[in-house]
Amino acid sequence: MSRPYLTIVIPAYNEARRLPCSLTKIAAFLRGQSFTTEILVVENGSTDETSAAVRKFAQTVSNTDPFTLELLHSAHGKGAAVKTGMLVGKGDYLFICDADLSMPIEEIAKFLPPQQPPGRYDVAIASREISGAVRHNEPFYRHLMGRVFNFVVRKLIIPGIEDTQCGFKMFTREAADQIFPHQTIDGWGFDPEILYISYIRGLLLIEVPINWYYIAESRINPLSDTIKMLREVFRIRRNGLRGIYERIPQSVE
Repeated sequence: MSRPYLTIVIPAYNEARRLPCSLTKIAAFLRGQSFTTEILVVENGSTDETSAAVRKFAQTVSNTDPFTLELLHSAHGKGAAVKTGMLVGKGDYLFICDADLSMPIEEIAKFLPPQQPPGRYDVAIASREISGAVRHNEPFYRHLMGRVFNFVVRKLIIPGIEDTQCGFKMFTREAADQIFPHQTIDGWGFDPEILYISYIRGLLLIEVPINWYYIAESRINPLSDTIKMLREVFRIRRNGLRGIYERIPQSVE
């Protein structure tokens, strides 16, 4: 396949049970599209059969399919997996996609032409908060914790973005090349970091309303992971004040 139009990056940690169903839905959707896609599943320290599940599904992909499927490996952490996939991906558009498909894959059309004309954005963020978005079955306490975290993010690093943590985001090729070499956070706090890098580099960010379905088996621990992410927000703020994200990319603490 020549250079793909779309890259879908799926970070996968202990997703052996959910991935086959999600990949089946993604493949069915892509088989109905006119564009070419590469799917990059990035396993990041799993202790189950995630890799085997991807290899098994890859056997169902034929040369006539408008997509390819590749298994990659990264250091532990969702952020590390996303960075690995984004640096490897070759698409004109690159999409982060959670393995649970809490956003139905059909919603991806909202991020691509013709629904989003070329030049309308550099980074398009799936939003569960803006007008037109619908949350399905989410417990109130989860929504409340998310709003508190978002309030802190908006006050400290990224004003005006209503939903930084939704796991579905689209980047143009040029935006990805500017952002991901500078990413330093391997854990859950990578979301506000990559958006902060986008913001300080003057990239055009938009939010796209989606249908989102709460999945009870979320990998996030609402309390401990929120505390970790808050600490990482302060780290991002500190790195920003030190000019870390404007330098030649390097590892920072």
